[in-house]
Amino acid sequence: MAARNKRGDSGLISHGTVAENRRARFDYEVLDTLEAGIMLTGTEVKALRNGEAQITESYVSPEGGELWLINATIPEYIQANRFNHDEKRRRKLLVSRKEMVRLAKGVERSGNTIVALKLYFNDRGLAKLLIGLAKGRKSFDKRNVLKDRDWARDKQRLLKQG
Repeated sequence: MAARNKRGDSGLISHGTVAENRRARFDYEVLDTLEAGIMLTGTEVKALRNGEAQITESYVSPEGGELWLINATIPEYIQANRFNHDEKRRRKLLVSRKEMVRLAKGVERSGNTIVALKLYFNDRGLAKLLIGLAKGRKSFDKRNVLKDRDWARDKQRLLKQG
């Protein structure tokens, strides 16, 4: 399946990527990933179907035996009028208890955090969030990652030419 949005005749996203945090893979070393459901209101789902969301500054926090998505922006759905949602509200993530405990233990280790990687609609039309247990990178690690990517790209060019 392609990584592009699947839009119907009405211009709404039926399944595919809504928002992606591309910066996370550069700033963090992702150790493990997990698909989580999100508890959303109706106007939030409609705003997501319009392709409007921002998760670059968001993170996931384990609190009280639950996972919460914090600082994600889903703009107001204009047609909802006075029944709209708060753009930056905390949203509960739906994962099994076993996965929740595994992630919470991973966060207790020094330097680990849970970051939001991708917000999308699956094939059944349900909103899902790909989260990752990640360890922060230092600035010299980031330089090494850039150097490795450049070398891999140059290597592919050389192989293609030769």
